[in-house]
Amino acid sequence: MVRACGIGAAIIIALAPAAARADVREGVEAWQRGDYKKAVETWRPLAIGGDADAQFNLAQAYKLGRGVPLDPGLAEQWFGKAAAQGHPQAEANFALALFQNGKRDEAVPWLEKAVARGEPRAQLVLGTMLFNGDSVTRDWVRAYALITRATAAGIPKAAETQAQMDQYIDTGLRQQGLALARQYESQQGGSPPPTELAGSGSGIRGAELPPSRVADGGPALRAQPSTGSATPANRHGPATSKPPSTKPAPVATAAPAPTPSAPITSGGWRVQLGAFRVEGNARSLWADLLRRAPALGRLQPVYVKAGALTRLQAGPIASNAEAIRICAAVKAAAPGTACLPAAR
Repeated sequence: MVRACGIGAAIIIALAPAAARADVREGVEAWQRGDYKKAVETWRPLAIGGDADAQFNLAQAYKLGRGVPLDPGLAEQWFGKAAAQGHPQAEANFALALFQNGKRDEAVPWLEKAVARGEPRAQLVLGTMLFNGDSVTRDWVRAYALITRATAAGIPKAAETQAQMDQYIDTGLRQQGLALARQYESQQGGSPPPTELAGSGSGIRGAELPPSRVADGGPALRAQPSTGSATPANRHGPATSKPPSTKPAPVATAAPAPTPSAPITSGGWRVQLGAFRVEGNARSLWADLLRRAPALGRLQPVYVKAGALTRLQAGPIASNAEAIRICAAVKAAAPGTACLPAAR
């Protein structure tokens, strides 16, 4: 699961008899009061009886260790039962549980289902697998597209992963990846937030999720093998594009950034447009965005060092509201671009 900053559970109306929905909702209400044991006792007989919402919620209890002992294995089983019934949130969580439990080949088809709906956690995991050639054929263009979408959804690990990819993927392949990301965005629209509980037809919103391994600790990129290393066979269908050479591609020399017309003197806000390990890639993105997003024309680029990363920011901007407006204009002009307000 990913870190959900201030994001509660989405409301899902279960396609089940009214009595079952009411019982699932009673469990949700107990959960929100902190009575996790009561919630689990309410959901368990419904889950055994085949209610997909109850199965999903019981899996969450085992995953988080609330009302029951922490048990990733049982969480995986209950997610799987709900996923087998077509429960969308369960499909995504089942995929991530399989991945985290080392069953990567089994995870791939479920990750593909979640990615097809625009689920950002699945985009991060499958994108990293595609970059590494881990249980799928290596496909750097699609990998970059999926990581770009996950970054745009606000997944911190995705931004770090994209910065690492920039060291290996040349400008041409990155541009193909960005084009594919824009295609995905037009097909899928905005991605829904991760759901903690299902079946809360009363309008109760779920509690925030705790930090997750998917967001904070993995998956990780691996150093790429030299030319001649075997490429895994794609056992789960053709890749979106032809995989590039297994030899890391050199990062192209970036065009210099435009010279600022004047130093930043006012405005307490900027917009942040990405983070890169190679500063030249940040400068290339700025040059590209200036051509595509007129809203950035009056701003000056600022390259902020943050450890090994260079953050591309632009300002000055008078207020948070104005920064939000500019980000909306940038995303409309350059779909797939990550843009967030940033206080100076």
